[in-house]
Amino acid sequence: MTLQTVESKDISLGNLFGDFYVVPNFQREYVWGTDQVEQLLEDINAEFSASNRDSDSEYFIGTIVTCLTEDGVYQLIDGQQRMTTAYLVLCAIRDHLSKLDGGEIGALTPQIAATAVDKQGRDVFRYRVTLQYDDSCGVLESIAKGEEFPRPKENTRSIRNILNAYETIRSFLEEQFKDETAVRRFYAYFTRNVKLIRVKTISIAHALKIFETINDRGVGLDSMDLLKNLIFMQATMDEFDKLKSRWKRLVDVLDKGREKPLRFLRYFIFAEYDVDRLREEEIYDWFSKNEKRCVYRRKPFAFVDELIGAAEAYTRFVKGENTDGSTNRYLVNIHALSGAARQHLILLLAGRWLSDSLFKDLSREIESLFFAYVVTREPTREFERKFAEWAKPLREVESKEELQEFLNEYFRPEKQTLAARFELAFWQMRQDSLQRYRLRYVLGKLTQYVNERAWGEETQGDLAQFLDPTIHVEHVLPQNPTKVVLSEFDKPDEAEEFIYRLGNLALAEEAINCSLGNKPFSEKRRVYKDSKLLLTKLISGKVSVGKHTAVNRAVDGFPVFREWSSATIEERQKALALLARRVWDMPRPKRITEAAHE
Repeated sequence: MTLQTVESKDISLGNLFGDFYVVPNFQREYVWGTDQVEQLLEDINAEFSASNRDSDSEYFIGTIVTCLTEDGVYQLIDGQQRMTTAYLVLCAIRDHLSKLDGGEIGALTPQIAATAVDKQGRDVFRYRVTLQYDDSCGVLESIAKGEEFPRPKENTRSIRNILNAYETIRSFLEEQFKDETAVRRFYAYFTRNVKLIRVKTISIAHALKIFETINDRGVGLDSMDLLKNLIFMQATMDEFDKLKSRWKRLVDVLDKGREKPLRFLRYFIFAEYDVDRLREEEIYDWFSKNEKRCVYRRKPFAFVDELIGAAEAYTRFVKGENTDGSTNRYLVNIHALSGAARQHLILLLAGRWLSDSLFKDLSREIESLFFAYVVTREPTREFERKFAEWAKPLREVESKEELQEFLNEYFRPEKQTLAARFELAFWQMRQDSLQRYRLRYVLGKLTQYVNERAWGEETQGDLAQFLDPTIHVEHVLPQNPTKVVLSEFDKPDEAEEFIYRLGNLALAEEAINCSLGNKPFSEKRRVYKDSKLLLTKLISGKVSVGKHTAVNRAVDGFPVFREWSSATIEERQKALALLARRVWDMPRPKRITEAAHE
C-alpha cells in the first residue's frame, strides 16, 4: 500500500475551525497591517453583498500548507497571516454581537476554543489557533478569551500588529453591520461561503517543500521568508529551536535598524558573491541555484551567522558606526548625505574586513565619490552596478598599498569622468538644486573644511556640529529684500534670480542669523565678523591672524567682498566650486585640448 504524503482539501472556514492549529515557533511573526486586513474584509464583504443576488456566491482566500502532528493538531507552515486574521474575525464577531446585546451564536464559541481528547483520553482545553513564536506573548489568547483590553507585558511588533488587526476588524464590523441580524448573516457567509484549500503533509520538511512549490519559487512573495524556509529544510527537528533563535536575531537586527530585509539580502549578495545584477524578486531563486557557493545546506548555522554578522555591520554603517560600534566620521557624513539611498553599503560590506585605518580611508573615499554621483545626478542603477562590480577586487585588498591600487584603478578614473559635471553643478547650484538636508550637508562640509584647515581637525568635532539646528542657512541678499536692500543691489529687478544661488548662501550661528534679519549688506558685514565659521566670517572682509599662520593659509586666495552685487555672488560661487574640488578631492576637469593630447 502506497503512503499518501500529500492531501489537499477544499474547505470552508467553518469546517476549518473545527480543527486545531499551531503556528510553529520557527515561523515569522504576524506582519499584516491595516491595508492587508481591510483589503481581505472588503473583498469578502463585496462577495457577501453579491450573495443577496446569488446564494451560492463564494470567496476563495488561497491555500494553507500544514503538517498534522501525532496529537491531532495541524502545524501551519504557510498561511498563518490569513488564518490568524480569520480567527480574529471570529473573535471580533463574537465581541461585536456582545456590544449589540445580541444573543450568542452557538456554533461560534467552539470555533474559537473547544475541548479535545489527548492520547490518554483526557480532556484538553485548546484554542483553535495558537501562536508558538515568542513575540506573540499570549496576545491572541487574550483576545480569544474575550478580554476587552488585552495588556501584554511586552510591546513587540507582532503584538502591535495583532492588536491593530483586531481593532481594524472591530471598526469594520461596527461600520458595516449595525444590528444583530446583519452580523449573523455575515457570520453565516463568512463560515459557510469563504473557503480555502488546506494541504496536509506528513512532515514539516515535506510541508516546506510543498510551500516552495506552491509559491512558484518566491515570485511576488517575501524572499526573506522563503530563504528562511529553504534553510530550515536543512535542519532536523532537534535543531529547529536553535536555528529559529538565530534567525530571529537576524530579523531583529534589521527591524531595529529599520532596514529593508530584501535590500539587505540583495546588497549582501553583491558584496559577497561576485554578482552585479539582481532584482529583489530574483533573490530567492538566486539562493536556490547557488547553494554550493552559499553552503547553507551543508552549514545552515554558519550561513545564518554570516548573515547576522553582515546585518549587524550593515545597520551600524547606516548609523555612522564601524563594526565595533565606534563612530566613523565619514560614515556619519554619508548618513547626513544619503537619505534613503543605500548603494554605498555594497562597498562597505565588501570592505568590512579591512583594518580600522584602511576602513577609515575607504569610508572617506566612498563619501567623496558617493557625493559626486549625487551632485552630478548620476543614475543610481549605474553606480549601484559599478559598486557591485568593484566589490570583488575590494575583498582582495589587505594592505595600504593594495587599497591605493584599488582606488587608482576604480575611484580615480570615475572621479575624472565626473569632474566637469561636478564643477558645472557647483557653478549652477541653487538652494532648490538639492534636497534641503543635502544642501545643508554641502554648506556644512565647505564650512567644516575651512575651519579644520585653520584650527585642526581634532578641535572642530564632526560634521554634526555644522548641521546642528542652531546653525542656520543665511541668505546674504535676504529672501524678502526691503527697498533699502534693493537700493544697494546692482540688479534689483533680478534679485530673485540671485537670492537662492549657492554664492549667496552661508551658515551662521543662530544668534548671528537672528540679528541679521533683512538688513542690507552694509550692515550685515559688521555682524559676519563675529562668526566663528571662517567661511562666513570672510564675507565681512579679510581675515588675518599674525603672519604665516594656519588661519591665514586656510583663507588665502578666497575673495573678500566690500559690496554685495550680482557679480560678487557669481565670484563667490565660483570660489566655492574651486573649494568643493578640494573638499571632495575631485580632480581638475580635463578640457577639450587636454583630452585631445592623450
